[in-house]
Amino acid sequence: MAGMTTDAGDLRELTVGTGAGGEQLGTDMVLNIGPQHPSTHGVLRLRLVLDGERVISAEPIVGYMHRGAEKLFEVRDYRQIIVLANRHDWLSAFSNELGVVLAVERLMGMEVPERAVWLRMALAELNRVLNHLMFLGSYPLEIGAITPVFYAFRERETIQTVMEEVSGGRIHYMFNRVGGLKEEVPAGWTGRARAAIDEVRRRMPDLDHLIRRNEIFLARTVGVGVLSAADAAAFGASGPVARASGLDLDLRRDEPYLAYDQLDVPVVTRTAGDCHARFEVLLDQVYASLDLARQCLDRVDRLTGPVNTRLPKVVKAPEGHTYAWTENPLGINGYYLVSRGEKTPWRLKLRTASYANVQALASVLPGCLVPDLIAILGSMFFVVGDIDK
Repeated sequence: MAGMTTDAGDLRELTVGTGAGGEQLGTDMVLNIGPQHPSTHGVLRLRLVLDGERVISAEPIVGYMHRGAEKLFEVRDYRQIIVLANRHDWLSAFSNELGVVLAVERLMGMEVPERAVWLRMALAELNRVLNHLMFLGSYPLEIGAITPVFYAFRERETIQTVMEEVSGGRIHYMFNRVGGLKEEVPAGWTGRARAAIDEVRRRMPDLDHLIRRNEIFLARTVGVGVLSAADAAAFGASGPVARASGLDLDLRRDEPYLAYDQLDVPVVTRTAGDCHARFEVLLDQVYASLDLARQCLDRVDRLTGPVNTRLPKVVKAPEGHTYAWTENPLGINGYYLVSRGEKTPWRLKLRTASYANVQALASVLPGCLVPDLIAILGSMFFVVGDIDK
């Protein structure tokens, strides 16, 4: 399989595989999945010890995509860091920008116009849908189901069109600013966004019915890669991965930011903790986020006023530190900002969801077979740039 390599000298004697006469019954093998492999969602390396096709131990090895974003933050001002912050999880760019500007605004004690708050929430939920649709299409593809990706990308294109219209970008939106948003949305945009949401909502059952109860998909995912609630909590997993294991945690409801406290946020959970549960949480979250985005757009239409705050040419956060966290599409992202009163952060530390989620692989993979390993890996929903930063 592409991306699988064997380390030199990695065939070793098994300590448990000897017969009555002391003869050798087999060897174990160290196998690398990646760092270039279709199911690793970036340049991730998994170092596996195998007994035949069964995984004995697994070690995720990260760092191949490390670009030093946190260090680069320290030499860029509060406008420039947004262009770095929206790239570590390239499927959640708007949400990444949002966390950074929320941290800066909190440190500055800044009040953001109400219309900007509700527009941010609408765009964040649409970004969440885009993220989830990518995994809903690519995950079945990784275990052999080709058709779902075409349905998922049809819906992605519908949402991408309205996101591109409002921001000018298809992936890296650069639409958040300290104090609000870059600019007012185009005339009639909220109506076109609602039409797109309704269209995606109407067509989602095509994807849902194709894959959710598919017999082959069920055989590959049910009971496979079980992550217990205790292990999910111990590794710091969050988002759909943790909620599929029964951890009922969502910052939009439990530690609300923006104006989420004014909405009834549905939190999708399962208890099985297997690959299928993780897929179902992601699928059902799309319906929930489409509903939330529509509610936010309805609220935007009832509000008037600016979408940003007038700022000086050079933005300086006062001396101090703060921590902001958001419910990103893949889980909880944290932003620890330290300022010394200058135009650049003294320190901006990112706590990313993917980093915590991928650590759980060391617990989930041992005991599984190599074909199941691919199904488990794809169901953990991580982006390697989000791990390495």
